[in-house]
Amino acid sequence: MHSAFEYGGIMTNTELEHVAREVRKDILVATHAAKSGHPGGSLSAADILTYLYFEEMNVDPADPHKANRDRFVLSKGHVTPALYGVLAERGFFPKEELETFRHLNTRLQGHPNMNDTPGVDMSTGSLGQGVSTAVGMALAAKKFGDTYRTYALLGDGEIEEGQVWEAAMFAGNHELDNLTLIIDNNGLQLDGPLEQINSPVPIGEKFRAFKFHVIEVADGSDFDQLRAAFSEARTVKGHPTVIVAHTIKGKGVSFMEGQVGWHGKAPNDEQFAQGMAELEKEAE
Repeated sequence: MHSAFEYGGIMTNTELEHVAREVRKDILVATHAAKSGHPGGSLSAADILTYLYFEEMNVDPADPHKANRDRFVLSKGHVTPALYGVLAERGFFPKEELETFRHLNTRLQGHPNMNDTPGVDMSTGSLGQGVSTAVGMALAAKKFGDTYRTYALLGDGEIEEGQVWEAAMFAGNHELDNLTLIIDNNGLQLDGPLEQINSPVPIGEKFRAFKFHVIEVADGSDFDQLRAAFSEARTVKGHPTVIVAHTIKGKGVSFMEGQVGWHGKAPNDEQFAQGMAELEKEAE
């Protein structure tokens, strides 16, 4: 079974919403098959990743390593169910592989592996480190006169890591205007709400202090807002950009939405069936 959607260039919001629903189903399929994984943050990032791979980035499933492709780094590396879902829908590999997620000898490990998985530009996992590699990719493009852009998705809990801010300092100082960071700001992390752990709020003001152009997106699942944000980012000169996208953990599955307990556990058979039924009904 290959992707249910045939990509054909510029897409309408309805088409993007269709793909995002399929990605959400893919997330449930992968985590249910693995009996482990991180559905909550994957669901909150599904629309962002859908927009990146179907509208924003220059990528080619037929040539995943082409030199002038845009680069993407999943700095919050545990939300591979969303990334793999998008890559499968975009045609980088068959959808049936999603059922091998986290199994032995699969190409789809729990964290992304650039050596094995088509479409993955960077191996990540330890939080805070992915953004540093994204900064390096953007710097390399500047140094060698390449035209590709670099994108990285970070979690709002992840940006409690000090390495994120070292990377941000470097990016701002070197005026990496070919770099766009996206913060999946769903307000929840492994152990609870951000404010109860080590709140990075106000996120935008912190990045401004590191010479970033800051774009706030009130609804990170709204494709008009995402389109406006990424379009604005492309016009910025002399500064890297960060898009702070306000999202809902577990978005699209009623019993997962806003529930910290779904950060890192898989749905059982009954929960899987309920979640898939809800997504199918939404498509009607």
